[in-house]
Amino acid sequence: MSSVTTPEVTLPSDSPEARAYNRAKRRIEIGDLAIGIGFLVVLLATGWTNSLRDLATRMSPEHYVLRLFYYVLFLSILSKLLGLALDIYGFRLEHRFHLSNQRMGSWIKDEIKGWMLGLVMGAVLAEIVYALIQASPEHWWIYAWLIFLGLFIFFAQIAPVVLFPLFYKFVPLQNEELKQRLVRLGERAGTRVRGVYEWKLSEKSKKANAALTGLGNTRRIILADTLLQGYSDDEIEAVLAHELGHHVHGHILKSIAVEALVTLVGFWAADAVLRYAINQQSMFEHLSDFANLPLLVLVASVLSLLLMPALNAYSRFTERQADRYCWKSVSSIAPYVSAMEKLNKQNLAESHPSRLVEILFHSHPPISKRIAAAEEWARTHQPHLAT
Repeated sequence: MSSVTTPEVTLPSDSPEARAYNRAKRRIEIGDLAIGIGFLVVLLATGWTNSLRDLATRMSPEHYVLRLFYYVLFLSILSKLLGLALDIYGFRLEHRFHLSNQRMGSWIKDEIKGWMLGLVMGAVLAEIVYALIQASPEHWWIYAWLIFLGLFIFFAQIAPVVLFPLFYKFVPLQNEELKQRLVRLGERAGTRVRGVYEWKLSEKSKKANAALTGLGNTRRIILADTLLQGYSDDEIEAVLAHELGHHVHGHILKSIAVEALVTLVGFWAADAVLRYAINQQSMFEHLSDFANLPLLVLVASVLSLLLMPALNAYSRFTERQADRYCWKSVSSIAPYVSAMEKLNKQNLAESHPSRLVEILFHSHPPISKRIAAAEEWARTHQPHLAT
C-alpha cells in the first residue's frame, strides 16, 4: 500500500494586512455594540422612549397593535441611522482589503432588504411579547420563551429556502461527480441531503465558504462558487466533512438547547427587571406599556455580552469535534490542511490571535491551532500516512 506524506505545516505569522483587517473588524463590532447599548440607555435615561410611545399613540390612538408597530418602526429607523456610518465603513473596509466584489448599489439594496426583514421580524416578536403580557402578566415570560423556542426551529428550517435567497443566488450544482461524492459523504454521516447547490457568493465577495443548512426537508449543502473555483474535490470534501461533523454530533439541536436555556434566563431576567422598574423606580405605569421595550432589549443585550465568552468557548468546542469527525472521514488530513491554509489566506483570517482576542471574539479555533491539532491526530491515528 502506498503512503501519503503529510508534511508538518506551521503557518507564518499573520500578515500586516490580516492584522489590520481583523483589528478594524473588531472595532466595528465594538462600535456597533456601544452604539446599540448607548442608544437604549439614552432612550431610558432621558425619557425619550415615552415621547416615541406618545407619538405612536397619536398616530393610532385606538389600535394598540398599530401603536406598537409604529413604535418599533421609530426605534428601527433611529437605530439604523445611528449605525449607518459604521455600516458604510464596513462596506469600504471589505473593498480596501480586496475582499468584496459588491457595488454600492447592490450593497444599498441588501441594506434595505436587511433593514426591512429586521423590522418585520422585530415587529412580529414585539407584538407576540406584548400580547402575552396583556393576556398573562404573571407568566408571559414562560409563554414567550416557548414560542420563541418554536420560532428558532422554524427559522432554521426556512432559512435556506426563504431567507438566504433574499440576498444570494443559488443554483443546483452542475458537477455531478462532486455532487454524488458529497451526497455519499452525507449518507455515511447519517443525514439525507435534499440537494447540493452552488452559492453565487462571488457576485458580492471574494471569500470562500460552504455549509450544511436547513432542517428536515430543507437540509441542503451549499458551496460558494469561490470555493468551487479554487479548491480541489478532495479539499471540498474535507470542508463538507467538517460541516457534516456538526450533524453527527447533534450540534444543531444542542445549539438550539443552549439558545433555549439562554433565552429562558433572558426572559426571566427581563420580567424581574421590568417589575423592578415599575414597582421600585416608577419608570413605567404597567408591564404592557411598550415604552419599556428598550429595557427588555437592554437586558437581552447585556446578558448576551456577559455570556459571549462562554458561548464562544462552547462554539470552539463544537468546531473541534467537527474537525475530528472530518479527519476520521477522509483518507488523509492533507486536503483538510491545504483547504485550511487556502481559506486562511483567501478570507484574510487571523491565524495567530492573542488569547484574549480568541476568548472574546472567536467562535472558531484559530486556523493555526486547527492545523496543529490535525497533524497531532494524524501522527496518532494515521502513522502510516505520515511516514
